[in-house]
Amino acid sequence: MSDPPAWAYEKPHVTAPDPAWPARGAALCARLAVVLEPWLVHGVEHVGSTSVPGLAAKPVVDVMASVSDVDAVVASAGAALSADGWAYVPPSLDVASPWRRFFVLPDATGEHRTAHLHVLPAGHPRWQAQLTFRDALRADPAAVAEYAALKRRLTTQTTDREAYTAGKTAFVTRVLACHGVMVTPTE
Repeated sequence: MSDPPAWAYEKPHVTAPDPAWPARGAALCARLAVVLEPWLVHGVEHVGSTSVPGLAAKPVVDVMASVSDVDAVVASAGAALSADGWAYVPPSLDVASPWRRFFVLPDATGEHRTAHLHVLPAGHPRWQAQLTFRDALRADPAAVAEYAALKRRLTTQTTDREAYTAGKTAFVTRVLACHGVMVTPTE
């Protein structure tokens, strides 16, 4: 068994908003729509903090795809994704989110993540939750400021990516609840 890649242990860090993130997200979505076209149901969307103008974020562009069969994507599009530089993270290592298939796009050094691809089964509640959260932040500068402060504080309190993500859960849940979306941690 080979050693895990360096990006698997990358510590979370938050940077100032980068005006290039939306274009990078759009380019990734366009390319992935071509690769995943046979399975796409609701398309490919740029989500996460880099999709919110003015929000400080980890410099990792998150995109998600709604597909008819997550395992068929891995089996049939995995080679094309790999050729584009994406590394597959199998469900056995993505234990917090067994409902999705997950890919990481590392930089040329292999040390840092530049993008994540979340492949979701069509109709999964996480699809709407991600879009609702993104759109809620885009419409609320005060929530953006609060979220950025939380993210910065968390990076001073932990070097573990999972703990960093867990530390944001209450905020995300509150924003979603204000918009009528209820999700459980396993969704």
